[in-house]
This record gives sequence, structure tokens and C-alpha cells, in this order.
Amino acid sequence: MKHFLKLFLFAALIAVVAISCKTAVRNNATALYNSNKPNIIFIYADDLGYGDLSAYGATKISTPNIDRIAANGIQFTNAYATSATCTPSRYSLMTGEYAWRKKGTGIAAGDAAMIIQPGRLTLPFVLQNAGYHTGIVGKWHLGLGPPGGPDWNGEINPCPLDIGFDYSYIMAATADRVPCVYIENRHVVGLDPNDPIAVSYGKPIGNEPTGRDNPELLKLKPSHTHNNTIINGISRIGYMTGGHSARWIDENMADTFTRRAIDFLEQNSQKPFFLFFSTNDIHVPRVPHPQFAGKSGMGARGDVILQLDWCVGELLKTLDNLNLTKNTIIIFSSDNGPVLDDGYHDEAVEKLNGHKPAGPFRGGKYSAFEGGTRIPLMISWPGKIKAGIFSDALISQVDFLASFASFTGQQQSNKEAPDSENMMDVLLGRSKKGRTSLVQQGGTLALTNNEWKYIEPDNGPQINPNTNIELGNDPQPQLYNLKTDKGEQNNVAAQHPDIVKEMAKLLQKIKNVRGEEKNF
Repeated sequence: MKHFLKLFLFAALIAVVAISCKTAVRNNATALYNSNKPNIIFIYADDLGYGDLSAYGATKISTPNIDRIAANGIQFTNAYATSATCTPSRYSLMTGEYAWRKKGTGIAAGDAAMIIQPGRLTLPFVLQNAGYHTGIVGKWHLGLGPPGGPDWNGEINPCPLDIGFDYSYIMAATADRVPCVYIENRHVVGLDPNDPIAVSYGKPIGNEPTGRDNPELLKLKPSHTHNNTIINGISRIGYMTGGHSARWIDENMADTFTRRAIDFLEQNSQKPFFLFFSTNDIHVPRVPHPQFAGKSGMGARGDVILQLDWCVGELLKTLDNLNLTKNTIIIFSSDNGPVLDDGYHDEAVEKLNGHKPAGPFRGGKYSAFEGGTRIPLMISWPGKIKAGIFSDALISQVDFLASFASFTGQQQSNKEAPDSENMMDVLLGRSKKGRTSLVQQGGTLALTNNEWKYIEPDNGPQINPNTNIELGNDPQPQLYNLKTDKGEQNNVAAQHPDIVKEMAKLLQKIKNVRGEEKNF
């Protein structure tokens, strides 16, 4: 009986120590937050590959402003977007839930209804609850309005203001999709009520010229699918009529978004703010401002990488001028991997010049291979994150919600973020213990544990016929050792059936999770 009592007391002591350690970690992060209340800027690039930045080894192009974030903080080498395409990656980042759990999270049309339902917990809600003034500037691509789509000519409900943002200046979807207008909060910017907007993703509407029927009017020729209504000399996906006074000029888009982002920083410089700066670059159509056109020697794709770097530089300069740099967390990442020809003839392929957009990885946008979801991630917070450090911790963008909930001292029981893990110590460079595994969504689903990568069998096409990117689909299971074969050239599934079985079982277990109670 005495022996049993000793064992019981020892077990209880271990449990108390474990709980105390977990609480201490949470309290340390919360104490760091409470003593500083840092501003937060999340810069989210579009279609930017792991190898597109000089900080990640690019030699054909230089990105000094983006590199400054890495030099002043931590640079991750095993960070992932959850998906190889934009809408699902953004959904996961905002909600802490893998997008493949929810129907309707594929690449959204320009007139799609709001995908994230108002009322559920989101990353901006977490920060809004912590007292931050929250804003989004740039690309949205998560739908707007009720089922059936938004009223472009009236008040747009719901919109980002209904899921945690205090301010919103966005485009609805992507620059290659109609409607080609900006939306500030709940209204289209500069709309003439006598020239109402109509949008269709089915049959043509109105009498606007199209790329298919009027190629002589184009300044940028489509290579595939992008041959509907012509806006600003570029044919888009979908049909649009009206709204002429509100239509954007592609060459000015980067400057427009950057100016709005700077305005947000200046107007909120006296209180904690969270800015989600979601750039259009380097998504198609790639139409750089004349300041950058022809400057990279790599065609329009290289030029808009330079333009993206300039945008980042303008934000960093603004923080310096406002004396906010030392107390601002800056996060830079991308929504998925790279793509060259994604709908327009812009010489991205012809002028690649030896540049490797995905770095050492196979595949790219749309792919289950590493190039689809392995993305750049760097974070700076001067004086709090050591400068110039690297981390190979396994981490996913789905983790930001739980991490910032913990950081701001919010202990929430949440059924809506079943996939988000608290990685705040990793993000701050205080721990290298990342995730044990994560799921990647490309042509099919894949699971990695930072050594082994399992891609589940799928009978889908192996090559995207438009982009010529390998999708990672195969009727047979695939297994790669990422430690020795980061380029995923040698499928060793046949040699390691036990590992295949184990990882397939784990992936199925993750699929079966349905949002059980989760404490942040």
C-alpha cells in the first residue's frame, strides 16, 4: 500500500510539473505581450516561391527589403502553407482549420459568396479581442456577400468587417478575375450609380469586348482560359459590364494597395494595430508599374518580384519614420508555391534565365509536391527575436491563430480551429520544437513529419495541362525521405511499407478529426 501511495504521489507530482511548465510557457509569452503590446504586420505575397527571394538563395534577382526582415529576425526553412492554391490557404490561415475539411473552399470565383461565416473565431477576431485595431489591405479571395454573391452596387454584407477586421480595402478575388474594382469596407470605391456593375461567370453579358473575339485590343495576350471581358487592355476570367469609373489600372495596383496600407499605419500609430497586407504580386496578370517594367531582366514575373520588394520597403520605411519598428512584429510569407505561365504570355518561361522559383523543390502551385506548399516565412521583432537566425522547425500557417491566441493570453475552448497548434515559442525563435506532422493539400493530400513525406494515392492527372506543373498525383502511394531527397525524386514506398502504412493511418486519423474541444 505504501509502495502504491508513493507511485501515486510521484505520478501526481509529474502531472503538476507538466501543467506548471505548460502554464509557464503560456505565461512567459503572455508576459512578453503584456509588457510590449507589439503591433503586428502580416505581409502575405501571392504565388511567391521558396526560391524567389535572395534570402532563400535566389541569385538572378535581389530582394533587399524582404531580406531585411530575415536579417533582423528568424528565417524558417520548413514552413508550409496548407494548400498549393490561394483560397484554401487563406481560409486555413484565417480560421485555423484545414480547408479540405470544408466544402466550397476551392479557388473561388470573383462573385463567390462569403466562405467564412460571420461569428466563427478567426485570426483577426483573436487580435481584435486583444485590443488591436485590425485592417486588411489587398487581395481577399474568400468570397463576399450572401449565397448567390454580393450586391456590387449596394452595401456588401457579409465582408471582412464581419469576421474580425475593423477596416478593409480589398479586391474581391484575383486580378485576373472580374469584377476589376476595389472595395473599401462595404462599398465599391468610386462607383457611379448611373453605371451599375453586372458580373457573370456563365454566359456573356452586355456588349463589352472580349479577348476571345477582340484580340487586337489586348496589350497582354492570354495563353489559356483568360479570354473573357477586356479590362485595361487585359482579358479576364468572367464577364463584367458597368462600373467604368471604379475599374482599377493594373499598373497602379501595387502603389494603390501600398498607399492604403501606409495610411492605415499612420492613422493607427498611437494604438496597437494588426495589418494583414495581402499583395496582388506576383499573381497574374503581371503588369508592373513603369518604374519596374523591364528592370529585372527576367520578364514581367521578375519585374513584379522587384515591385513586391519595393512595397515591403515602403512599409518598413513607414515604420522607421513613425518610430514603430522596434515594437512591431513583421511576418512575411506566401500563400502557395510558384507558377510561371498561369494564363498570360508574359515571358515568364522564356526569360527565366536559370532562376529556380521553387528552389530545390519539385512541383509548384497546384502540386502536392514540396514546391506547392513549402514557402518562405520570416519574422522580425527587434530586441525580442534574435537577428539573423534560422529555424528548421516544422510549422504551418494554420498555426497562427492558436499561436496568437496564446500570445495574447486568450484561453479559449474552440471547436472551429481543430488544426491550429500553439507555435508561438517557435515563431519567436525560442524553441526549435515544431509540429510532429502537417497535412499539405495539392493535387491530392500529403503528410509530412519533417523527415518522411507520404502522398496518398490518387487517380487524377499527373500534369496540369495549362501550367505544365507536376501535380503529385499517382495511383500508387508515394513516400519520400525529405532529409536525403528534398527534391522528391525517389519514391521509396515499396522499400518501406511499414512507414507507408503508419503515415496513411495517421493521415486518416487527422481526416477524422471533427473539431473537438481544443484549449489554446
